[in-house]
Amino acid sequence: MAVELPVEKWSGKISEITIGATKDDGGTRTSTVTIGGQNTLPYLHFEGEMPHKAAIAMEVLDVLPEDYPELLKKAFGDAVNNPAEWAKKCVEEYKADLICLKLVGTNPEEADRSPEEAVETLKSVLEAVGVPLIVYGCGHDEKDAKVLEAVSNAAKGERLALGLAEEDRYKSISVAAMSNKHVLVAFSNLDINLAKQMNILLTDFDVKLGDIIMDPLQAGLGYGLEYSYSVIERIRIAALMGDKMLQVPIVCDAGVSWKAREAHMEDPSLGDPEKRGPFWETTTAVAALTSGADMLIMKHPEAVQNVKKVIDDYYESRVDGGEL
Repeated sequence: MAVELPVEKWSGKISEITIGATKDDGGTRTSTVTIGGQNTLPYLHFEGEMPHKAAIAMEVLDVLPEDYPELLKKAFGDAVNNPAEWAKKCVEEYKADLICLKLVGTNPEEADRSPEEAVETLKSVLEAVGVPLIVYGCGHDEKDAKVLEAVSNAAKGERLALGLAEEDRYKSISVAAMSNKHVLVAFSNLDINLAKQMNILLTDFDVKLGDIIMDPLQAGLGYGLEYSYSVIERIRIAALMGDKMLQVPIVCDAGVSWKAREAHMEDPSLGDPEKRGPFWETTTAVAALTSGADMLIMKHPEAVQNVKKVIDDYYESRVDGGEL
């Protein structure tokens, strides 16, 4: 006997945002990524439309930190010492939809790489791969203002996603993004009201809502995963209920899972770390997807393959009608 599914009708819709620009659009990318556009909760295909599959960006660092997990170094080999080769491996071997280049080496308290060095790294990655780029600074306000301005100018026409814009430091990065028509990633710390306030501040500063992606802060498995899930879910529900200031796509950094020592520490009681680490990240990423993420930033190739399969399964097994 067929079972009729209850269908919720939402008044809101998430905006569509395209990252990257091909030659026809003034850039050099061979592909672009579009996220958003849905008018239903994640993967409830029978309720509405989810026109775009979630995208996966793989992380590439300009400088490798001393505490970078050995399991991740092993996964990429010598490529971790060359951002361009690292990015190329992510795209050609592991089929990343985007590259998230994190310029951690520009931090004045660490390697203190200059804006000019950051631009050289950016250009090498742009030349090595054809996918769109997300580019993050180091988190140091004064240095990021200089670095991201230089990055924005050097990648004019490429429609990067620049981040992170935060409540007390968003003006310089907003100017950098707007001046060259890049997308802006707005960060808030696990609070729906802060997420909305961040978008209000940005739009008051003349950033178009259609050029904003939200990062509400993803917590890793065992370190607040349930709380971040509930916050992201609440953001998405509020958006679908009609809150225009929250009707933008969401990006979640599932790579935070590797900050949990349990994900990769050597402990026989916890099982094989080479299996545990990727599945720790997989679990974090799948939770992000089902709570509302439109795009993920990930680290380990095996975790990426796991999550790609989950995304495909979510679409292939979907129920489009009103009955089961």
